[in-house]
Amino acid sequence: MKKTKKVKSTGRFGSRYGVGIRKRVAKVEERQNKKAVCPFCKFKKIKRKAAGLFECKKCGAEFTGGAYESETLIGKTIKKMVTQKSFAASAAELVKETEKSSYSDIEAEVSKSMNEDDEVVEEVAEKPKKKTVKKTTKKSVKKVAKKEKKVKEEEE
Repeated sequence: MKKTKKVKSTGRFGSRYGVGIRKRVAKVEERQNKKAVCPFCKFKKIKRKAAGLFECKKCGAEFTGGAYESETLIGKTIKKMVTQKSFAASAAELVKETEKSSYSDIEAEVSKSMNEDDEVVEEVAEKPKKKTVKKTTKKSVKKVAKKEKKVKEEEE
């Protein structure tokens, strides 16, 4: 009897279970049985103990990974990012960008206006704060904006 190349390891199922399921099983088993390298000793003999748990046959190190692979695609990219020196520089840039966000600009404007109107700040500080939590909706935001306009008009 001649073996076929198409069905690979799922030939044992014969014509049962459907083509789609057998193809998926073939892909999973191919990844699962692929030779992988130990991240600690670089030896190319790793045994899968359970889903996500792997053990090196040489050094005996146990480590986690994907369900069927010792190292997932996301894990590889994160490892590369951490080991590259450019990652630290880009992380510093991200922190600077978050500090320059529009929210911090608004805070700066508010603090400037508060320094100009010290009397208003003292009045606000004296009022007791309510501990009730209200849901913010578009209508409630519009109402607050209208109230603030009225207060500004009265002050002028």
